[in-house]
Amino acid sequence: MSRIYDVAVIGAGVVGMSILRELTRYRLKVCSLEKMEDVAEGASKANSGIVHAGYDPIEGTKKARFNVEGNNIFADVCNELDVEYKMIGSLVVAFDDYEINVLEELLQRGKRNGVKGLEIKSQEWVFENEPNLSRNIKAALFAPYSGITNPYKLTVALFENAIQNGADVIFRFEVCKIEKDGDYFVVHSADSRFIKTRVLINCAGVHADEISKMAGAKLFKIYPRRGQYYILDKPEKMPVARVIFQVPTEKGKGILVTPTVDGNVLVGPNSEYIDSKDDTATTQEGLDEVFEKARKVLPSLSKRDVITIFSGIRATPDTHDFIIEEDEDVKNFINVAGIESPGLTASLAIGRYIAELVSRKLNAKRNLNFNPYREDIKRFSKLSDEEKERMIKLYPSFGNIVCRCELVSEYEIVEAIKRGARTIDGIKRRTRAGMGRCQGGFCTPRVIDILSRELGVSKTQITKFGKGSYILTEKRWGK
Repeated sequence: MSRIYDVAVIGAGVVGMSILRELTRYRLKVCSLEKMEDVAEGASKANSGIVHAGYDPIEGTKKARFNVEGNNIFADVCNELDVEYKMIGSLVVAFDDYEINVLEELLQRGKRNGVKGLEIKSQEWVFENEPNLSRNIKAALFAPYSGITNPYKLTVALFENAIQNGADVIFRFEVCKIEKDGDYFVVHSADSRFIKTRVLINCAGVHADEISKMAGAKLFKIYPRRGQYYILDKPEKMPVARVIFQVPTEKGKGILVTPTVDGNVLVGPNSEYIDSKDDTATTQEGLDEVFEKARKVLPSLSKRDVITIFSGIRATPDTHDFIIEEDEDVKNFINVAGIESPGLTASLAIGRYIAELVSRKLNAKRNLNFNPYREDIKRFSKLSDEEKERMIKLYPSFGNIVCRCELVSEYEIVEAIKRGARTIDGIKRRTRAGMGRCQGGFCTPRVIDILSRELGVSKTQITKFGKGSYILTEKRWGK
């Protein structure tokens, strides 16, 4: 395979997909190169899903700039892409006078960063508005423009809209070598494929330092920092109405308790530097730390409500700030690296910034046919009885419920496959089949059947997340 592009983006996380989508606003031939089987296979599938207000980053940094810019456009982009976003606000709670002083510092920093609506609220206000929080809380910083979203659904939506507007996404393309051939970069994959591109953008997450070195560009170091989480079952009544943070430390924003847009409760993460960039294991020690610190804020938390645990790896750079720049020595090579928190919030603003930078470099004209809108899959669980009846008349498989916990129909799973899902996890992230109380215990065999049928492959070829993650094996009795 050999393809020639104007721009190639390495990495299909939320930042890479935001950049790719924004590039399709111009008359450019663009692609993304992703080593995995699907988008959102790294940090974009395993984070808190918080849209931060912007009071935490140090003023003058790229983190501060793109956090605030991203927050300002987040609702509009989610509306264009039919992605759920709720501006529920956040609280940073303080337990003593020292932490109250930290709240004041955050308030002033937020004002310098251009964050609107910040206020320090009294103990009485906190208990009136969040009655389930600890009675030891003395005050809280209220940020009304913080919100929550679904990070992997946002990534999928950006991907789908980029494809609609003419972009290519090449999966299972693990970059192993980058060369220059005149004005072009030649990017090679581990399985002997290659593409040529005039501009190369590095959005490789925890592996971005390796890609930059491979291109002969700036040397920097990415340290993998793991955070572990609990997801709690959907409660009859949500214990908190807002995102609840503790006072941040040098390790990050601390362990939070938040509703999710899908109605669960999310608790975490802790923060630990690890050796492996791909070690997403959870540990008893780490999970115990998360739960103990979360109960300091919300004493009613119970492990009986836990339905699953997971961890994600944050790409922490040695620069202590986002690395967003064209390399000084390697022309047309752009690093977008070290995008740790508030990376999800910043991603949409970063996408616009990079696309505008590239368009100026290549003197690209606007794509007058660009369509910013994308419609999500129709959800059985979201429709009224009348709407369900109409859908079932049009598509009988809409009435065939595959996942009972989350009320996901066969129609939704087939539609997800048509839009690019090839794995169990790809179906899960697009439809929530397998994300309910039983965690796929009942619906996974049905999902495997549908994937096998729609893709025309054996059930033994269906994987959880791609290479090597097979679900079933074939055994011949007596042999």
